[in-house]
Amino acid sequence: MTKEYLFGKTLSELADAAKKCGLPSFAGKQIAEWLYKKHVSTIDEMWNISLKNRELLKEHFEMGVWQHCKVQESVDGTKKYLFPTHQEKFIESAYIPDDDRATLCVSSQVGCKMGCLFCMTGKQGFQAHLSTGEILNQIRSLPERDKLTNIVYMGMGEPFDNVENVLKSLDIITADYGYAWSPKRVTVSTIGVIPGMKEFLNRSKCHLAISLHSPFDEERKGLMPIQRTYPIQEVLSVIRGFDFGLQRRVSLEYIMFKDVNDTPRHVKELARILNGIRCRINLIRFHPVPEVPLLGSDDVAIKRFQEGLNEKGIVTTIRASRGLDIFAACGLLSTKEMVKK
Repeated sequence: MTKEYLFGKTLSELADAAKKCGLPSFAGKQIAEWLYKKHVSTIDEMWNISLKNRELLKEHFEMGVWQHCKVQESVDGTKKYLFPTHQEKFIESAYIPDDDRATLCVSSQVGCKMGCLFCMTGKQGFQAHLSTGEILNQIRSLPERDKLTNIVYMGMGEPFDNVENVLKSLDIITADYGYAWSPKRVTVSTIGVIPGMKEFLNRSKCHLAISLHSPFDEERKGLMPIQRTYPIQEVLSVIRGFDFGLQRRVSLEYIMFKDVNDTPRHVKELARILNGIRCRINLIRFHPVPEVPLLGSDDVAIKRFQEGLNEKGIVTTIRASRGLDIFAACGLLSTKEMVKK
């Protein structure tokens, strides 16, 4: 009999699991505390559950947590961790320390089906959705877990193509029974999968990031096939119609490509399509991907682009590239070779 995994279940799911084993429903809350507060590795460590009931749990369930199987460290202190998945595949996560901040970039899928021209993960293709537990295991089994200040869903995969498991992971991260993080410390990035984005906006309070990369329809289609299904104007229309309040943030990610999307014409069009939206733009350097005919804008062009947007009243920052020497920087995560093996 294949056993279910306890790690990654929400409080209501843990209550159901306890009931399945004949345990009282409050045992679900006890199990949640052991999983998400005390980070135990085995059911046997849950000592306030009787030995008999622990044995009943073990008949139907196992923990479902794994340690990383490889780590690489960059000269800038960034670390890239390789984690196995339940399907005997692999994912990568990037740990990025920066003064008093420490950010973990987590994956939501093995590979990705979206096919963005500039992304190494997209070249891998799609292998599998990650379960809620596999998403959370990147946090739980991180050696630097207690140093984390921020989590970004910007690793392998499109989060809103795996929306239910992503939303359950966000619930566990932010709920009192789980890790009890403030939603303001978590950002989920999407290329604009509108149905999943709507679910996220209505069911979570975490920050949203949109991968934009061009304000022009045909140009964005060439970079991101998703533009044919969910045009950026429709994505922005959803954002305009949602009340974010003062605490929740929308950011736009914009990779800079030389002579493609870095001109004054792009600044002007960005200002036009973003009119009335309270947001910020993060400019990102392009990191070369094999067999991709794109070049990154130079630092002068990026700075000029930033100044042009700031003059239009759009808060714009330049994101530092981290972990480039270990292929942990934006757009470079891939386990294609591991999948082949």
